[in-house]
Amino acid sequence: MTAVAVTQSQARSRFMAVLAASIGNALEWFDFVVYGFFALTISKLFFPAGDPTISLLLTFLTFGVPFFMRPLGAIVLGGYADRHGRKATLVLTIGLMMIGTAVIAVMPTYQTIGVLAPLLIVIARMIQGFSAGGEFGSATAFLAEQDPKRRGFFASWQLASQGVTTVLATGFGVVLSSMLTPAQMDAWGWRTPFVFGLLIGPIAYYMRRHVEEAPEFRTARRSEAPLREAFLNDRSRMLIGLGAVVLGTVATYMTLFMPAYAVRQLGLPAAGSFAAGLLYGVLQIVLIPVFGALSDRIGRLPVPALCAVVMLFGTYPMFAWLADVPTLQTLLWAWVILGVVVAGYQASLPALLSDLFPIHTRTTGLSISYSFAVMIFGGFAPFIVQWLIDATGSKLAPSFYMMFAAGISIIALAAARGAGFR
Repeated sequence: MTAVAVTQSQARSRFMAVLAASIGNALEWFDFVVYGFFALTISKLFFPAGDPTISLLLTFLTFGVPFFMRPLGAIVLGGYADRHGRKATLVLTIGLMMIGTAVIAVMPTYQTIGVLAPLLIVIARMIQGFSAGGEFGSATAFLAEQDPKRRGFFASWQLASQGVTTVLATGFGVVLSSMLTPAQMDAWGWRTPFVFGLLIGPIAYYMRRHVEEAPEFRTARRSEAPLREAFLNDRSRMLIGLGAVVLGTVATYMTLFMPAYAVRQLGLPAAGSFAAGLLYGVLQIVLIPVFGALSDRIGRLPVPALCAVVMLFGTYPMFAWLADVPTLQTLLWAWVILGVVVAGYQASLPALLSDLFPIHTRTTGLSISYSFAVMIFGGFAPFIVQWLIDATGSKLAPSFYMMFAAGISIIALAAARGAGFR
């Protein structure tokens, strides 16, 4: 076989790897996060309460509960990926996510079966949380190990595909909120995106079953006890990874809160708020691979460090602007700015996390770093921000949490630089 044929074969294999991981990842996260986008409707149907704010808080709390399952998923599925392969774990995670989604899609409401409805919703969300705990690490390692020289570009598709998730979820929000009456949305409209994820899931499952294992992993030594090795040798690296993820996960899950924020705090129509989220998702898809490729040239740290500083000092003025001028145009511009800055911060994170850990403990290390950061700081972000708004009476409260997250991640990036990473 000629060198050209080998190169073409490698290119096809890498393209299929990116496609399989990205489509599966986008659909898996879609199934997981669409719950947050339809929080207002779900709060009425499954968590009825005399006070609408309490009902919404219960829904956001339920959104956060599965994040306690993520570390367990990271430990179990991360170790499985380091022992048995990234491909096998990716097939398993999407299968688990489809089970959780199916339960939510067909679940009768509180009015029909009473307290059993929210209980089963929580169980389904916990299955999804366990799956998501293994998805990030497995997909990131799988993409990062396609080509070490272009690790930033390939690994960035992990988060770019989450932009596809945002586009799909907000697209459903725009269409459904524009075309359906509130009664239709409550009756059946909210189930539509879950059914969509359930129908498309088998395609992603099939693609993952037939993709090749990551080349770098195939030639690496296997660890019989990756969890033990990670905690013995990589503790400081896991702490750095956790801190670096904080800002990215808070920013991501703040996007799930924003439709409710735009409606309840700014008085904007639901369709407009979903449109802003749709624009944000498009920016993620387009810009994250660009910034990821840039990190292969200039290093993993310069762009995210700059973006973290911008978010530390720029988030408060942005929310003050939204509060003073609560128009759809202002919201769209704010989302454009936020979309560019968040893309710049997140793009090189998957490659940075992959660089932190050796191949034989990579999935375990980065899964644990990511999952604990998401559990502690990200999953309850909508709940915390809503509580801050209620406690302070300020529409600017979301900025407080974002600034706090930016401070933590700046410290982590500085520690990464001090440890010799660039």
